[in-house]
Amino acid sequence: MFSPLPPVNLPTMYDLPSEDPEESGLPDEFHGLQPRLLTETCLLLGQEPYFTAADLNFYYDLENTNWYKRPDWFLVMGVAASRSQAELRWSYVLWQEGVSPFLVVELLSPGTEAEDLGQTLRVLGRPPTKWQVYEQVLAVPNYVIYDRTNNHFRLFQLRSGRYQEMSLGAEGVWLPELAVGLRVWQGTYQGVDGQWLRWVDQQGQWIPTEAERAEQEFQRAEQESQRAEQESQRAERLAAQLRALGIEAE
Repeated sequence: MFSPLPPVNLPTMYDLPSEDPEESGLPDEFHGLQPRLLTETCLLLGQEPYFTAADLNFYYDLENTNWYKRPDWFLVMGVAASRSQAELRWSYVLWQEGVSPFLVVELLSPGTEAEDLGQTLRVLGRPPTKWQVYEQVLAVPNYVIYDRTNNHFRLFQLRSGRYQEMSLGAEGVWLPELAVGLRVWQGTYQGVDGQWLRWVDQQGQWIPTEAERAEQEFQRAEQESQRAEQESQRAERLAAQLRALGIEAE
């Protein structure tokens, strides 16, 4: 059993990175929960096939087939999601799929912030930076960055081949191509209270999570049951009134 050490100036979780800087992975719990919420609430009804993924290796260079980036979350339009376990992707390979993402979301963490924001330069002999790949190689039209530590939600859109930061208000961003919007939601997800990126519909309503959809179905079933019970009781009262008048209800 672990015995606590005497109180000294030991490093905290902020001093001890949970990943190898050369091999980015899931650096904290938030990076597991937030992408899951984005996927659950990304219901593009009536849209063409689409595919979403989180922390999946994205291979993009046919001449350097071992080069990849690993977006925290991304959305590709026109590519179908897997329908069987055997079809589940090991990675996203651009030269196989043929379609770049429509939207990429990166969640800032201390170890990746500079590269996520395009503040790092490419090292000679090394792959291009994340920003360069999204902007210049894949030409991703919508690049979202979210910093949970200060609730900073930023959107960069491609303009003449370069990313331009868009002005966002409390309503977040509306994506007319998808007929959905993305904004910050204050609430509890998977038992964790906080501020999260979440999709909204054309009426500005939060698109429900799986748990919320299940609760809505339960409430609808309860209401239907109550209506059926009320109808049955009304029919019984009517039949009793008819019998009192000497009329036998059919």
